[in-house]
Amino acid sequence: MKIKGLFRPKLFTTLKNPYGRKDFVRDLLAGIIVAIVALPLAIAFGIASGASPEAGILTAIVAGFIISFLGGSKVQIGGPTGAFIVIVYGIIQEYGMNGLFIATFMSGAFLILMGVLRLGTIIKYIPYPIVVGFTSGIALTIFATQVKDLFGLRIEHVPAGFIDKWAVYFNHFDSVNWWSLLIGAASILIIVFTPKLSRRIPGSLVAIILMTLFTLLLKRMGADGIETIGDRFSISSALPQPEVLHISWDDITHLAQPAMVIAMLGAIESLLSAAVADGVIGDRHDSNQELLAQGVANMVSPLIGGIPATGAIARTMTNINNGGRTPVAGIIHAVVLALIYLFFMPLVKYIPMACLAGVLVVVSYNMSEWRSFKAILKNPKSDIIVLLVTFFLTVIFDLTIAIEVGVLIACLLCMKRMAETTNVSVISDEIDPNADADVQGNLEHLIIPEGAKVYEINGPYFFGIGNKFEEMMGDMGGRAKVRIIRMRKVPFIDSTGVHNLSNMCLMCRQMGVKVVLSGVNPRVMKVLQDAGMEELVGKENICSHINIALRRAEEILTEKA
Repeated sequence: MKIKGLFRPKLFTTLKNPYGRKDFVRDLLAGIIVAIVALPLAIAFGIASGASPEAGILTAIVAGFIISFLGGSKVQIGGPTGAFIVIVYGIIQEYGMNGLFIATFMSGAFLILMGVLRLGTIIKYIPYPIVVGFTSGIALTIFATQVKDLFGLRIEHVPAGFIDKWAVYFNHFDSVNWWSLLIGAASILIIVFTPKLSRRIPGSLVAIILMTLFTLLLKRMGADGIETIGDRFSISSALPQPEVLHISWDDITHLAQPAMVIAMLGAIESLLSAAVADGVIGDRHDSNQELLAQGVANMVSPLIGGIPATGAIARTMTNINNGGRTPVAGIIHAVVLALIYLFFMPLVKYIPMACLAGVLVVVSYNMSEWRSFKAILKNPKSDIIVLLVTFFLTVIFDLTIAIEVGVLIACLLCMKRMAETTNVSVISDEIDPNADADVQGNLEHLIIPEGAKVYEINGPYFFGIGNKFEEMMGDMGGRAKVRIIRMRKVPFIDSTGVHNLSNMCLMCRQMGVKVVLSGVNPRVMKVLQDAGMEELVGKENICSHINIALRRAEEILTEKA
């Protein structure tokens, strides 16, 4: 797996520097606090995803350890996150737990492939409106999944669809359990106001402890209908037995799409988290190494019954704010979670479901990015379209469709913008040398010989500009006997551009019109040479700058005279 210049975990490079007792104590304290923060979230994410509390904690332990051990960021904390809840829940509903394990394993392979192909930097360029659109959509969807437990509604089966879900809720609001609603509302208030008293103590943990004790008291007093984790799941602290994944070709074909969505979502979230962390600690993460670590973590997680994992922004920031500065803090966080799992897991069964619903309501609010959503609505219409389409597709349909359509729309709009930045101008009289960097010699205006025309392409020559150029060249049957195509401002050309240019040269040849290329940069020239352009127009008709191109045009016109 060692690839030259690629396999460089931050743990190994960091520990090459002096690492003393003071550094370890700082990482130790940060790791313990992050583990305490991660515990209720891991439990909540595991349950909300349709898996189990153990699945959430085991993922936080194993994937969290691997991401810190092999990752490309000094402070990244990995584990299950709220962003995966919707997609994981959908996969379990359609393909079962075995389907989720296979999809997660495949997503890990995709992430490793992305890292090997050095796609880490490319993923960063996914348009911001898409990220905000599906993040806000996921947040609203998570909130919708928690309404039943928050209000203690007596519903046998909650539909998967967003609209169907709310229709069922409204039909069952007469079954509200007021004790559950009180516990859920109190949990939200505790989480919101705890940071005002202490930023080191996680509000979610305080809420879980207090509301669990309150629930035990209420049950002793005879309160009825308060559902706990133990009422829904059988809790065990036994070490997981390794899963053997039996993957068939049918599994691969059916689960390739959700696996790719998991991989894309994991890559985006982990690299976004690492980038945010870089800005705080003044470091620079290795995006491709981070993808490798995320890939290994997601290939190992399903083998122990875990769910997808990625870098978690909130836990990463908690790590930074409490002094963590090396991957050792993330490793300690995983070890502390493992100790909690082994010795305190049976206590989890007493946690009320309404409290976990309150935790996830706060998570969904923090994920919603409503301020960013509101700010983008003031941007150009193209950004607003991408944002709203991605948001509504995420909410009404699913994340897979939202990402695919969102990226497609963004690509089309990007192509439209690029095409608008490229323009073609026609010069038939004279060229002002003061405005032309490639003009050589004296600074007198350069006269274009009668019978010649200069067509200047300004911008990328790709398939979006092809028709525009053909329209400009539509007077092929006119008086011009020499066409000078000035390409000094063409940074690149694609295969469609080459095809378009070649067709134009062939048409000119049939009409007895000579084509001269001027100012082609080396990169574009290499593409044209590979396409046989020298043979098509003649090597002597490819000129380095406009002076030579104009002299060549005069020679051609003299020969034709």
